[in-house]
Amino acid sequence: MKMTISGKQMNVRPSLRELAEKKFSKLDRFFRDDAEGSIVFSCRHDLKYIEVTVLSGGTIFRSEVGDETFENSVDRAMEALYAQIRKNKTRLQKRLREGAFDAEDEVEEEEEFRIRTKSFPVKPMSVEEAILQMNLLEHQFFVFRDDRTNEPCVVYRRKDGDYGLIVAET
Repeated sequence: MKMTISGKQMNVRPSLRELAEKKFSKLDRFFRDDAEGSIVFSCRHDLKYIEVTVLSGGTIFRSEVGDETFENSVDRAMEALYAQIRKNKTRLQKRLREGAFDAEDEVEEEEEFRIRTKSFPVKPMSVEEAILQMNLLEHQFFVFRDDRTNEPCVVYRRKDGDYGLIVAET
């Protein structure tokens, strides 16, 4: 896996870079050779954060963890990615490296997805209006049509308290 390591408003010290490379190289057994990953280190709210994203076979794996030390964050992010892969083992087998799982990977997998369908009219509105509507409904996300482009969009509340906007690329 090709891995890019960087820092957001900080320099990543060589020992931390080596630790991240060593820990995340253990995930290579799951991913094909064309997999690409990025690790971004940052400091926010007196915590040391690591954001790991891996793109493999059209599937995105992601973990963002904050802890008191970068070393703890690396360990917890690695555990989170490994747990995601193991929990969805059956669904991911065709997308991951052949023979990625062995006997030690026996875990209880998530049952079939239970999907509740909900429909509602999607009206054109501004991003600000969509955020207001989402907050009034006390939801974590809201689907709407952008009033300028008429494209479907999603606004959502991020873990850090900010808002995000998803715009579909066509």
